[in-house]
Amino acid sequence: MTEELMLAGSIKNNASAQEELYSRFSPRMLGVCYRFAKNREDAEDMLQEGFIKVFTQLHQYRNEGSLEGWIRRIVVHTCINVLKKNKKFADSVDLIHAKSIHIKEDMIPSIMQAKQVVECIRLLPLGYRTVLNLYAIEGFSHKEIGNLLDIEESTSRSQYTRAKAMLEEILIRKNIIHKPRKNIFGAAASSR
Repeated sequence: MTEELMLAGSIKNNASAQEELYSRFSPRMLGVCYRFAKNREDAEDMLQEGFIKVFTQLHQYRNEGSLEGWIRRIVVHTCINVLKKNKKFADSVDLIHAKSIHIKEDMIPSIMQAKQVVECIRLLPLGYRTVLNLYAIEGFSHKEIGNLLDIEESTSRSQYTRAKAMLEEILIRKNIIHKPRKNIFGAAASSR
């Protein structure tokens, strides 16, 4: 079924078109939910809630950009709304701003989809994990994250900085990345 037929059928509440849309996009969207959730069950709940919104708002899709991108945005917003309902989330993003932490971007693997890295991201505290996902993976700006989470832009930046530092420690501890060697002057040795 073409995307156009699937979309038109889904808008008309055609069950087979809706099933096709769900089966085509739900595996990738479950991956999105999984990065925000604490476990698979919560991710599946977020996914279900997200697709309910997708189907009820499908008539608003205007063929501007990809359908997958439009669905992804709804699913991400659904995940955020679910997290915002959780008191622990509100407490975890209201932390005092991070002190100056220096992190080298090249210390964190560039392929954030790797199973080991995703598992390590899920070990981060909820607020850190959420901001890291929104900024580094979903591509939101700190200003957008601040608006989404009802926090200051500077809080988003500090959460991201702390998340990177903690993720780096976890990745080193699990031997996914290696701590840079220091030379006698205390600087990281260059890799040649």
